[in-house]
Amino acid sequence: MQLFDWIVLIVTLLFIVGYGSWKTKGSKNVEDFILGNNETPWYTVGLSVMATQASAITFLSTPGQAYHDGMGFVQFYFGLPIAMIVICVTFIPMYHKNKVYTAYEFLEKRFDLKTRSLAAILFLVQRGLGTGLTIYAPAIILSAILGWNLTIMNIMIGLLVIIYTFSGGTKAVNVTQKQQMFVIISGMFITFFLILHYLPNDMTFTSALHIAGANDKMNIVDFSFNPEEKYTFWSGITGGFFLALAYFGTDQSQVGRYLSGKSVKESQMGLIMNGLLKVPMQFFILLTGVMVFVFFQFNPVPLNFNPNNKIVIEKSAFKEEYHVLEKKLEKLSEDKKVINLLYIDQLNQDYDNPILRKELVAMSNKEKDLRDRAKEIILKADSNSETNDKDYVFFHFILNYLPRGLIGLLLAVILSAAMSSTASGLNALASTTAIDIYKRNLKTEKSDKHYLNATKFFTLFWGIVAILFACIGTLFENLIQLVNIIGSIFYGTVLGIFLVGFYLRHVKAKAMFFSAIISQLTIFGIYYYMIYSQEKLGYLWLNFIGAMLTIVLSLLMQFLFFRKEPNTDEAIL
Repeated sequence: MQLFDWIVLIVTLLFIVGYGSWKTKGSKNVEDFILGNNETPWYTVGLSVMATQASAITFLSTPGQAYHDGMGFVQFYFGLPIAMIVICVTFIPMYHKNKVYTAYEFLEKRFDLKTRSLAAILFLVQRGLGTGLTIYAPAIILSAILGWNLTIMNIMIGLLVIIYTFSGGTKAVNVTQKQQMFVIISGMFITFFLILHYLPNDMTFTSALHIAGANDKMNIVDFSFNPEEKYTFWSGITGGFFLALAYFGTDQSQVGRYLSGKSVKESQMGLIMNGLLKVPMQFFILLTGVMVFVFFQFNPVPLNFNPNNKIVIEKSAFKEEYHVLEKKLEKLSEDKKVINLLYIDQLNQDYDNPILRKELVAMSNKEKDLRDRAKEIILKADSNSETNDKDYVFFHFILNYLPRGLIGLLLAVILSAAMSSTASGLNALASTTAIDIYKRNLKTEKSDKHYLNATKFFTLFWGIVAILFACIGTLFENLIQLVNIIGSIFYGTVLGIFLVGFYLRHVKAKAMFFSAIISQLTIFGIYYYMIYSQEKLGYLWLNFIGAMLTIVLSLLMQFLFFRKEPNTDEAIL
């Protein structure tokens, strides 16, 4: 990185933190700190909701996901727009009528304290883990590629977020996320068009799509019913729908964003904005990853994008064996470039040569074989090495091919996204702990100032917890998958509780509480079985299974065991 990159990076981050702290300092009470006095306009709600979900993991992992596996991941989001409609029609009006600070406060009015506490605890567990990952994801990539100390990176990102979240609460999160989304969107658009500019001069965008298609990167929709496939149209509109419904409808990190809206209509408009823009945004990020793949058909590419593995190899007895593979890949890359240029030339003459397409596929298979053999050598050199390099692909391109200044901007994009999702997570964790656990279980009444200070304390507490978790985290197959897996394990049960609360009036507290516990334990068992058996199931289905299991069990238990349970329903339904 050059001096100009450092200036762009530091100025961008300091402006966001400083502006957020200055603009929102001095919260007077809990309502101001948690709900922002319900002054947030719809467009800020929409941007805040999008920024909360668009973590650094999105901008690190998603392009790498597309580079290796193509556009199919976009199916994960197909259920999101439908979920936004359901939330706007049911969830938002209910939350506003009941004048709740958190989503789980509604559950006590509808069921009882046990059910509220159970849902709150499940949220705290999964969001605490998820918030740690939003810090850890960019930290591990930045530390590996830039040579920065991982622990210092974790602490730096965490502290930057704690400063303005502690100072201004929800207002600070909402205000800073507008700036962060501007940085994120502008950085990604500039990068995308630079990639197109770097492609060979006689190559059109259509030609680039043809090359991607020849390598199976443009298979956007899969209508197969194979449950082992992680991403299909059906898993997207079922499992993806239930995950989006749970995340945006019951996760306080998102609920808190639209509870701060000026009115029900403003909150609804903000979510509809997210529903309209989210799928195109993810499509664009994936397409950027596909264009990076096309770019590397004409430029040198490493055997493994993770620079740590290169260091491990150079210090091992397998160095020469690895170098042989590197030379083979270098020769293969030169041959691929020649064939790709021939293919483009014929495409420009409106002829899609099937022979050249087959040759491109064969070369891609050879490259995959070389990469697999390289992974085996890396593991022989160090069995603890992480050979999966999806999360390093986009960063390798940024550092090696982008001009000065833009590298700093893209680093600011990644760190802004990390800070954005982390801030929402900390704000939600603090609000839930203060309102659903601490305040609800206090025996004596305290002043509003006391609860404001308690919420700030829990912001600091969860910030430290997230940093500690980030410091001991380990890299998974793909970080964006890990975040969604954690959510899928917990979200189904919590969503089932809310759906019963909204739509099944005759199901009461005891049936709901025991059904939720059984459902959650069952999901733990299913996921354990998925890990340690040969049978595989796309993790998105866990959301559907958890929600349906909770609903069905609650109906059965109410009918079989708790028919005479008195009606304690206080919620305004």
